[in-house]
Amino acid sequence: MKRGEVAPHDDAGSPSVASPPIGAGLGGVTAVVLATGAALIAITHVWGRWLQERGTRMAVNAPPLTGNVDPRAGVRSLPALVVAAAAVGGADHVARTLGWRRLLWTSFAAALVWSVALATWDGLDGITRSAASPVDYLPALPLVDGVGDFVRRLLTDTRSLPSHVQAHPPGMVVALLGLERFGLATPGWVAAAEHMAGAASVPAVLLTAREVAGERLARAAAPFVVFSSIALMWSSGDAIFLAAGAWAVALLVLATGADGRRSDALALGGGVFAAASVFLSYGIVLLGIVPGVVAWRRRRLRPLVIGAAPVLATVALAALAGFWWLDGLAVTRSAYAQGIARVRPYGYFLVANLVAAAIAVGPVVWVGLIRLRNRELWMLAGAALAAIVVADVSGLSKAEVERIWLPFLPWLVVAAGAAFADGSTVARRGWLGVQAAWTLVVQAVVYSLW
Repeated sequence: MKRGEVAPHDDAGSPSVASPPIGAGLGGVTAVVLATGAALIAITHVWGRWLQERGTRMAVNAPPLTGNVDPRAGVRSLPALVVAAAAVGGADHVARTLGWRRLLWTSFAAALVWSVALATWDGLDGITRSAASPVDYLPALPLVDGVGDFVRRLLTDTRSLPSHVQAHPPGMVVALLGLERFGLATPGWVAAAEHMAGAASVPAVLLTAREVAGERLARAAAPFVVFSSIALMWSSGDAIFLAAGAWAVALLVLATGADGRRSDALALGGGVFAAASVFLSYGIVLLGIVPGVVAWRRRRLRPLVIGAAPVLATVALAALAGFWWLDGLAVTRSAYAQGIARVRPYGYFLVANLVAAAIAVGPVVWVGLIRLRNRELWMLAGAALAAIVVADVSGLSKAEVERIWLPFLPWLVVAAGAAFADGSTVARRGWLGVQAAWTLVVQAVVYSLW
């Protein structure tokens, strides 16, 4: 039987449990989910304003989101509106009829167009604003004299570096130092890389969904993944972390479903992306829960062992060069505790972080996850939710999680999107329209830093 055909058992070898049809109207559960989400957004916003009025300095001016409440629209909004309309009108048909490989390439291209259209809502500044920020990575380049000097300063003199550099391993700045040799370390080139990386995560997510739940559900989820509201955050370095993490997960999961040399090669490739990931972001190590759960369920631990080899080798090489990863994490935690996190209340952000993540993925994901009945896709979503909870409880990400947790969010989107597979075409288009409208409203109302 071919991949994606309806069968008593799915491609992962476990009983397939179909999601119930979802109509265009609001059922009782759907209405409760949407009302609860709206209430939590309102509560955390009012709560945040109340704290600020009483002198709490949080540097969050659109609580629970970072940025400012600044409603705006105009001629520059037209590209995003046109792309949204085209998506609602044709994305579902394309996802169901295009050949699989062509669908992956088309998804990459469409996601890139969508993210750029959203960013240009604020003109060219909307694309380069984050990369050109004084707290981002590029301003660190004039402050260091090569990779060796940078690595040493990252462990001993972080306070002299931009805040984003202080909070991350050396990978991003090392990559920019390499681009600087070719004259490409500019806000424009970095922003282009960020948007392309964000779009490159889409095929990885779809490949993973196909592997664990079959092609039919992956195709159903594709429009929701491509035109997701998380594309609003792709004008940031975290989009590069997202891509590295997504491909690490995808290749490791694919390795658990393959045999022999092919499995080993996929696992090794996943390990290379995982090694890149852990030197781009400390928190992304939690993403390892996703392939870990799949490997455990399939009883295929060998790919994880092989995938760990490039990670351990990279950590060892970095240590020989003067950067011990655990020391870097300790220095980062110390710097974070002495910065704005010192005055941001833990209790508020314990709740507000989760609400910010919910805003980032949008109400269609809330509804989709409640309706999802496929156990294999719940492996992905459940593992991502576990990573988010651990990150939240740690207190190491107070605010800005709509950006910081970007590597975890597409696994919620793809699982939720697949829940609409058994609905009518009209219903799927309607829900995709809701997602697009939500994205446009958030972009129009909140002026973010990325």
